[in-house]
Amino acid sequence: MTPPLRKPPGSAIHEAWTVEDYRRVFAITLGLAAAVGAFLGFVGAFGLEDFPLGVRLAYMIPVAVLTGAIGLGGYLLAGRLAPGLNRWLRAILGGLLTFAPIGVIVWLTAGLIPGAHIPPSALLGYIGTSLVVSVSMSLLSVAVNPVTRDRREPGLSTAPSRFLERLPIRLRGAEIWAVEAEDHYLRVHTSAGQDLILLRMADAVAELEGQEGMQVHRSWWVARAGIADARRGDGRATLTLKDGAEAPVSRTYAAELRRRGWV
Repeated sequence: MTPPLRKPPGSAIHEAWTVEDYRRVFAITLGLAAAVGAFLGFVGAFGLEDFPLGVRLAYMIPVAVLTGAIGLGGYLLAGRLAPGLNRWLRAILGGLLTFAPIGVIVWLTAGLIPGAHIPPSALLGYIGTSLVVSVSMSLLSVAVNPVTRDRREPGLSTAPSRFLERLPIRLRGAEIWAVEAEDHYLRVHTSAGQDLILLRMADAVAELEGQEGMQVHRSWWVARAGIADARRGDGRATLTLKDGAEAPVSRTYAAELRRRGWV
């Protein structure tokens, strides 16, 4: 059995993001969390109003960055659990998935502040406050993150209309997974089935510019969302589509696939 390559993420959210996208989201989210932490420290949230401002900021900013990272994990987890949700509902679900552990973390760490006396009975109050803050932070992070704004919602085709017009009517509302050259025709693989159209591969690639995909072989163009698995054998990679078809990856395009983080 050939060793597997990195398997593409399961949901459309992860399928659309590159490594650079993850870095941008991570940096923006944690920067926003630090700013919110500074604000919460300034106003003395979570019962810290009696402590000096410097102590409040020194505590709240690192805790906000930590919980912001947890919140980002909740957003990504929400995309896997419910890939059909739009970004706003995913943000709410992500906040609901993480508010309880975040509340516990804030409660535990607040007790480490010298002079702080946080009784066990205060835990429910911390969790309740965390519910409001976590959901609000998740929504705010989605609003300010350009990556989440620019990406298509799951299940929607972003193929240019000119190419879609060439497809049979039954396929026009489907998600395009791949285009395969067969003699003078192209076999279009979609979430609603396959069909042949009369078109050159070069013209198809040009018309599909704007779709999250790329040419991986002289006879294949593949959409990121259409990949179910990727494997390497005999020094070559093969992409398995969601309909079971296998697209070979030529050495010409292998480096670009790795650069994009597809394999």
